[in-house]
Amino acid sequence: MSGPVIDHEAVFRALPGAVALLTPDLVYADANDAYLSLSGRTREQVVGRYIFDVFPDNPHDPGASGVRNLYASLQRVATTGVRDTMALQRYDVEFPDRPGVWEERYWSPVNVPVLAADGSVALVLHRVEEVTELIRARGGRGGDRARVLEAELYTRARELQEVNERLRRAHAREREVALHLQEAMLPPPGQLGGHRAAVRYQPATGALNVCGDWYDLVDQPEAGCTAVAVGDVVGHGLRAAGVMGQLRSALSAASRVADGPAQALEVLGLYARSITGAESTTAVSVFIDWAHRTLTYSSAGHPPPALCRPDGTVTFLDQATDPPLGARPEHSARVQARTPFEEGSVLVLYTDGLVERRREDIDAGLARLADVLARHRDADPDDLATTLLTGLIPPAGVTDDTALVVLRL
Repeated sequence: MSGPVIDHEAVFRALPGAVALLTPDLVYADANDAYLSLSGRTREQVVGRYIFDVFPDNPHDPGASGVRNLYASLQRVATTGVRDTMALQRYDVEFPDRPGVWEERYWSPVNVPVLAADGSVALVLHRVEEVTELIRARGGRGGDRARVLEAELYTRARELQEVNERLRRAHAREREVALHLQEAMLPPPGQLGGHRAAVRYQPATGALNVCGDWYDLVDQPEAGCTAVAVGDVVGHGLRAAGVMGQLRSALSAASRVADGPAQALEVLGLYARSITGAESTTAVSVFIDWAHRTLTYSSAGHPPPALCRPDGTVTFLDQATDPPLGARPEHSARVQARTPFEEGSVLVLYTDGLVERRREDIDAGLARLADVLARHRDADPDDLATTLLTGLIPPAGVTDDTALVVLRL
């Protein structure tokens, strides 16, 4: 039996809490009745206007920080797609019918991203709760208590903001160090027997969820073979960068002596058991036999590489997938598969930041990848790599980093 038909617009209007919807540029898209009543504005005075044109800072209070704090929070949410609960804010509001006259108000805001199907931030939900009455003087001793409470709440809010700012700066420093370490451990590819390759690493936007992804290309001209791999460590920051470096080096060494990608990943899996933080790492390895024009591949729980043939047909190499590294309680042999390729084909290896989006099946991301790859298959690998990143990652960025290898076969 089907449920009732829900009029979501009517629900939004009837919400008892004050809620507004903002575009990523912080322009009002809508506001419910409670928000309009609380702010003393009509829908016509709000919708379509920049939030800080509607509610600017009090020009008579040089120490006012309401606009600055709210702007920083809204920008973080619009950029990172992560909700932000703000500390108590003093944010004075101008009387709508008395220009130049301001009323001291106190607010408790929460800003939440509303995501589009591709994982980008489509709207920012701005919910506010007014707490002015809790700290407003009501005369006599009650007024004294209220003023004390006001001072305490304001002090605690400032302290919390300072703590948050210190944490933000510390996270920013760790992110910068981790990215430099990542860059040092992911050099550009060398010569691959005349075959053109391009690599990219794009960090997550405005988040610490970086530095767990890697790529590797091992050319073995004496064997007429090239081993290409990408991997993704669970976790982020300096620890993930350190684990990534160890696993990348181990797989690079194993690929030089292994009989194929399955054996290389078996060795890596055994090694990963001795490294804290390496559990559940995903990786995929492809051995390219140039003379026989075959790809032999094996995956440890990683998204499948894409092979685009000269006619635009895209095949995902998904016939040899095992669990991630360290996921099995006992060691067992990994599987591998082989497929032919035609000269002029393009091979693309990537990590999940390129195709996965929250609240979306991964098949949708793979379909987007196949479409962009087929349409731009004749481009130079460097140009194609750039096109894949710009075409598949939303302008606002994503909350996971991305490693990418594009190789002309």
